[in-house]
Amino acid sequence: MKLLGAIEAGGTKFVCGIGHEDGTVIDRVSFPTTTPQETMGLVTDYFSGKNVEALGVGSFGPIDPVVGSPTYGYITTTPKPHWGGYNLVGAIEEQFKVPVGFDTDVNGAALGEYTWGAAQGLDSCLYITVGTGIGAGAVVGGKLIHGLSHPEMGHILVRRHPEDQYPGFCPYHGDCLEGLAAGPAIGARWGKPAGELPADHSAWAMEAHYLAHALMNYVLILSPQKIVMGGGVMKQSQLFPLIHTKLQELLAGYVQHPALNQDIGSYIVPPQLGDNAGLTGALGLAKLALDRN
Repeated sequence: MKLLGAIEAGGTKFVCGIGHEDGTVIDRVSFPTTTPQETMGLVTDYFSGKNVEALGVGSFGPIDPVVGSPTYGYITTTPKPHWGGYNLVGAIEEQFKVPVGFDTDVNGAALGEYTWGAAQGLDSCLYITVGTGIGAGAVVGGKLIHGLSHPEMGHILVRRHPEDQYPGFCPYHGDCLEGLAAGPAIGARWGKPAGELPADHSAWAMEAHYLAHALMNYVLILSPQKIVMGGGVMKQSQLFPLIHTKLQELLAGYVQHPALNQDIGSYIVPPQLGDNAGLTGALGLAKLALDRN
């Protein structure tokens, strides 16, 4: 069985691992995301001598995932210091002469859940992460969604909660979905980190309001067969039933399908792959790159 390398390149930390074509992760390591020189030095140290046949990278963004584009493989307009305009794929290819698969971290996680996780056997799925930021990736017709670039579903506009006075923290859009509902917004709005708020705090009904508005848009536009919600904020398990109820309220019976009614608890779910969703998805990207070559 072929040995593959996987990199979940996050804005806070890099997770590197090796595994097999069946999605099995056999080793992993993580370290903070600092400067490209320092971080990529640790990536090189980890994979040196591992003899992987391909590498998959699921990266924080925005990125350019369009093969043939002059900036393919680059991290582009990220607010992350030092990383804007960085040729991530080029740096990896310079060190390791193997095929490299490259996409957003959330597209990678969507691929992982589609191939080996909660959406296995289906034709489509959406993966959304709610943590330091908000991002989403999707598989439709068995293929990852791309167009001009990649989806940026975390920056859609949603209806403001009538009791919310927080202005939003997104440096580009202010009160977009990420600006209102990502972890930093929760912490700034309520004066303490999300993980320190009790399960019955009113913060969670407000959070469900924003996330359900986003899911309504995704359901109406993409009609995915499964929605998987991960990230640090979604470890607050009380959010899931609140989101289920609010989404049904917003849809108001317009879309008639059991998945959105009596079966909604098995339609909008946490990652089956758990904290390995991103890394396993990167293995999937490596496998795609190997197959293309």
